[in-house]
Amino acid sequence: MTTSTPDNAKQPPAPQVWPTLRAHDARALIRFLVEAFGFEETVVHAEGDLVQHAQLSWPEGGGVMLGSVREEKEPSTGPTPPGAFSAYVVTADPDAVHARAKAAGAEITTDLHVTDYGSRDFAARDPEGNRWYFGTYQGEPR
Repeated sequence: MTTSTPDNAKQPPAPQVWPTLRAHDARALIRFLVEAFGFEETVVHAEGDLVQHAQLSWPEGGGVMLGSVREEKEPSTGPTPPGAFSAYVVTADPDAVHARAKAAGAEITTDLHVTDYGSRDFAARDPEGNRWYFGTYQGEPR
């Protein structure tokens, strides 16, 4: 039996890789990633300042999940500690993301440049110390 859904019904995204990170101030990091880089706040499950789970979607596909660091957990058994995360985010318009990041006060660690493999990239650091790379490289075909 086949069922159909209305065109405007929300469907879960296709399976993807979702990097995860922790933050000392998860709410501030969420605001920064939305304002400076253009992530979209999809869901935040929180009690006060403690963010148990947040999903920030990247407009061009995929996204990240994050939450507050939990001091009571052993650092070696949990997710990547705050400030130790890095990700490469594919974008068709790195110039626009770069301009947005600069306007929001992001620390640009590597300015816009063309790599030796033809991607237009830049790098920035968020307030927690995580490193973000943005560029046009979409990976090689399988």
